[in-house]
Amino acid sequence: MYISATSGGGFAGLSEHYEVDTAANAAGRTLEAALAARDFFALPADATPEVVGADIPRWRITADDGGRRHTVSFADGGGPASARWQELLALIRAAA
Repeated sequence: MYISATSGGGFAGLSEHYEVDTAANAAGRTLEAALAARDFFALPADATPEVVGADIPRWRITADDGGRRHTVSFADGGGPASARWQELLALIRAAA
């Protein structure tokens, strides 16, 4: 499975980008399990409620397992709605 995570926006307009090929990465099974635990491929494209503020970064996580490709976006407002995504981002960052 190929996973990418890209951020944009935020106060300084900085961006981050990470890519992981789970077949070639020691953390691959952990990442795949984290996506499965979130039922990633069944989630709506926008996974968090609209957050107002120009300084709030947005993330896009895309997973492609060869048969399916799905992208989920969320606002990283630091609240409970983005907490579960921060856990996944930490795994992706560590594996990239």
